[in-house]
Amino acid sequence: MPIIESALDLREASYDFTLPAGEPWLHDLKRGDTLRIVDLEGNQAVDTLFYSSADPLERYSAQDTIRAQRNLYLSAGSVLMSNLGRPLLTIVADTCGRHDTLGGACAAESNTVRYALEKRHMHNCRDSFLNAITHCTCGAGALLTKRDIVSNINFFMNVPVTPEGGLTFEDGISAPGKYVEMRAEQDVTVLISNCPQLNNPCNGYNPTPVRLAIWSA
Repeated sequence: MPIIESALDLREASYDFTLPAGEPWLHDLKRGDTLRIVDLEGNQAVDTLFYSSADPLERYSAQDTIRAQRNLYLSAGSVLMSNLGRPLLTIVADTCGRHDTLGGACAAESNTVRYALEKRHMHNCRDSFLNAITHCTCGAGALLTKRDIVSNINFFMNVPVTPEGGLTFEDGISAPGKYVEMRAEQDVTVLISNCPQLNNPCNGYNPTPVRLAIWSA
């Protein structure tokens, strides 16, 4: 996958925030804004969803994105498509090289099935998503419900597809300071769960913070 570095300077970002491990983030981007997600310590998984701010019923579609680019993985040049077949964002820079579209978000139910019954109580990304939208009182985020939590992107996560068509969760291919950068092609609402998963190697069994920076159009 292509490695393309950004020409943007973090000192000129209009927004700069460090999101702790396991925490959610809900934020609006205007058309033309650029969002950078920085994997500060390496191998962190950043579960992410995008919605049209004008109508959250239009949202990121894994199926449409995979079909449009004919590739299971995301990298520089990938266009993130909506369920209406419209571009939401374009990945304009990427120093990791590959991001997952298939692994989905961890949940209490999947933790129980994959690992053990006693894992059910553990913090998970689906609960983080729901926590963010439940406590949102303004903007498009206030219109979201649990029915709007669809198949997400896992930035920096390594989920190879086996020759038989199965999925495996492997050690990450990211490293400290790697980043992915996206330009909004319309006004979008971004929903992130900075994954707290402790049971598979997606984040090295050690969830860590990520840095979120925005440059205004």
